[in-house]
Amino acid sequence: MTDSEPAPDLLELEVGNVANGGFCVARHEGRVVFVRHALPGERVRARVTDTTKNFLRADAVEIIEASPDRVPPPCPFAGPGRCGGCDWQHASLPAQRALKATVVEEQLQRLAGITRTVVVEEVPYPVDSEVAPPPGLGWRTRVQFSVANGAVGLRRHRSHDIEPIDECLIAHPGVELMGIERKRWPGASGVEGIVSATTGDRLVVLRGRDRRKVRVPRLDVPVRLVRGKPEPGANLPYVRESVSGRLYQVSGSGFWQVHPGAAQLLADALLDALEPKPGDIAVDLYCGVGLFAGVLADRIGPNGLVVGVESDGQAVRDARFNLRDLPNVSIERGPVEEVVADLEFGRAASSSRAQNKRGTGHGVGHRGGSRVRRADLVVLDPPRTGAGRDVVDHITRLAGRKIAYVSCDPATLARDLSYFSDKGWTLDTLRAFDAFPMTHHVELLATLVKG
Repeated sequence: MTDSEPAPDLLELEVGNVANGGFCVARHEGRVVFVRHALPGERVRARVTDTTKNFLRADAVEIIEASPDRVPPPCPFAGPGRCGGCDWQHASLPAQRALKATVVEEQLQRLAGITRTVVVEEVPYPVDSEVAPPPGLGWRTRVQFSVANGAVGLRRHRSHDIEPIDECLIAHPGVELMGIERKRWPGASGVEGIVSATTGDRLVVLRGRDRRKVRVPRLDVPVRLVRGKPEPGANLPYVRESVSGRLYQVSGSGFWQVHPGAAQLLADALLDALEPKPGDIAVDLYCGVGLFAGVLADRIGPNGLVVGVESDGQAVRDARFNLRDLPNVSIERGPVEEVVADLEFGRAASSSRAQNKRGTGHGVGHRGGSRVRRADLVVLDPPRTGAGRDVVDHITRLAGRKIAYVSCDPATLARDLSYFSDKGWTLDTLRAFDAFPMTHHVELLATLVKG
């Protein structure tokens, strides 16, 4: 078959290695086929779902020779052409972690030239949880449902089509208690259910083109509602999250780790990796509502300083509220690439709280103010697109002792690690966490040192 010839609808394939994105790789008459719902080593019949000049996409619809790692998917809505939220429900949990480890290793080698054996660690469910769901299920504390004609569902893979559901097995029990999937939501285009596993707070965020037409059904539990698109500066409903004895307010559908055990585990792992010392200066880029800034500030102490940088206005307001009792923390608002450049050249973005740092010897002031010493520690937790070369360049000129990079995408992490390598920074430690069971996603913490 040549590139110009159409592929048959149904292919018999020998499935090869796992690829980034929840696929395995096969070949048909010389063309690469990315196969979902299959496992390495299997022989399958797969239905072609997409054809491009360079490759095909397909779903395994019949398993001729099964892998010993294959298990029955626990969710009735998982499978070819169904809900696209989970990638690996047909694999045992140990096999899922092994697949993710292989992907991380391959991305590091291919994009950064780094050879590293990776072990994906289980993220334990909090021991004080009232209800512990079956392993790999019931972990997602924030679930975004789509709505069509008032009925709730989840998107199918690579599609705007909605798979109607009445239960999501990876949703946290607190989300399921709301009964969102079993209600109708006239006028809404989306419904997000949010629960705090540490405090029990619940929140529903509704989206719709016209908030006046969005009707809220009677819910099974008390919740706080956000209707339509919030106005800028609005005091939004929030949930409270607890990490290391500190409460963090997270407004609306703001970012927080979705696995109940992930935030505490990452906070502890970050401190272990960076080994902050009393009096250190740390910069926390993409700081969100202040999780890492908070735990660093407690360790660095009153003679140290943490500068958090975040572009989202609501997250900045939450972070300043969450860390209001810590005089050694300043939260700066602005695009990271701009603020980190100011920090590098001795200027902090304008912040009413930054004034309080004058005279401490750390030199953080208003834009154009006092000089900033080189930061001992830098933390970055960028979005899935990564930091990019420009931000990496600024970080390497600013950082002194260690850099910690938190990522949920092996490919963009590996790309950025190659940029750090160009500037003389090397990967020291790497930990991988299975914070998203049943999906292809993995949470990563890389620590870099100079030389």
